[in-house]
Amino acid sequence: MTESPQNKKKILKELIKQLHSGVQPQEIKERFKNVLEGVTPLEISRIEQELIQEGMPREEIRRLCEVHLTVFREQLEKQSSKTFPEHPIHILMEEHKIMLQLSEKLTNVANRIQTVNNLNFAHNDLEKLKHIAKDFQDSEKHYLREENVLFPYLEKHGITEPPTIMWMEHNQIREKKKQLHSLVENYNNISFVDFQKQINEIAAFLNNMLSNHFFKENKILFPAAQRVIDNDEWKEIRHEFDEIGYCCFTPPQLIASPSQTKMVQKIKPQAILPKKNVLQFETGALSKDEIEAVLNTLPIDITFVDKNDMVKYFNKAEERIFVRTKAVIGRKVQLCHPQKSLHIVNKILNAFKTGEKDAAEFWIQKDDRLIHIRYFAVRDKNGKYIGTLEVTQDITELKKIEGERRLLDWGK
Repeated sequence: MTESPQNKKKILKELIKQLHSGVQPQEIKERFKNVLEGVTPLEISRIEQELIQEGMPREEIRRLCEVHLTVFREQLEKQSSKTFPEHPIHILMEEHKIMLQLSEKLTNVANRIQTVNNLNFAHNDLEKLKHIAKDFQDSEKHYLREENVLFPYLEKHGITEPPTIMWMEHNQIREKKKQLHSLVENYNNISFVDFQKQINEIAAFLNNMLSNHFFKENKILFPAAQRVIDNDEWKEIRHEFDEIGYCCFTPPQLIASPSQTKMVQKIKPQAILPKKNVLQFETGALSKDEIEAVLNTLPIDITFVDKNDMVKYFNKAEERIFVRTKAVIGRKVQLCHPQKSLHIVNKILNAFKTGEKDAAEFWIQKDDRLIHIRYFAVRDKNGKYIGTLEVTQDITELKKIEGERRLLDWGK
């Protein structure tokens, strides 16, 4: 008797809960083999999401992914996703293949280094390690495209938790990439025995992590994305992928300008009408109140001068560095500067207007504070000059910053 989709969903949830309680995967695999037939990656993603919403910790779901993948792997390996070469998913999957090859090279070199007695005998292998570490460092753009483009689109379609779990794994991969880079750059500062041990541990971790992580993305996350994201959205995703950029190893033929061929066949959803009193930008939409509040919240003073050298706008930062009043609106910027510096003001503006320069910067001492003043040429999408932006910032405290203070350190 064929189970209904709803019953399959209940049974699959029960399956993961049993794994959570310690039941052996092989026992469950046999018990649920018939139920798993026909289960889609989208269903698996949503089940994991529901479990988290019901209170199961994300880290536990992530850990269980490794276990229940052994149950689902046979089923998932039968599934395939067809994409055009220029499709964002195809690009990501091809990069997965190359990174797995990198991981294999790393493992091979690490294994060879275990057989020598002195670092000098492994000089060629060290050079190979440096190239591998560099490529792994450059793979960061792969993860940035997923986190900042693909994941937000999945979230718009209600798939929120699986991307979060994948991001957790990205951070684990990042940590190992940093360790690899640091190890090969500083190998002279540690003993050869420690070097052998660390390179072996890093290689083993990346080999296992990348293999499982990419399998989950290729067989669960990406197929789920293809089911919910429509054709027009994929075109937007591809455009945003291009803006972030690609890895040094991404095949050039994949990232050439996409053809007009439809990447997937989907019905375009009804367009969302813009709301009243909202200004639509290329990167979002804000109301007048939101725009004004954002500009006034910036920890800098900004003043905009239009193409005719007229002061057109300034923000009202909480603590302005230089006095600005509404009386300057509509005033020639030349009249806002002392006569002795007027020739420099005009020189900067002329350089901006002709395209000779795009920025000018200065710094001065004011009441024991270090003030950074920058001017930027403002141009439209076609490169036409439309004005100048003055940005003034007190950098006294910034100059004192050392080391790092990460997000997780906030509040300590």
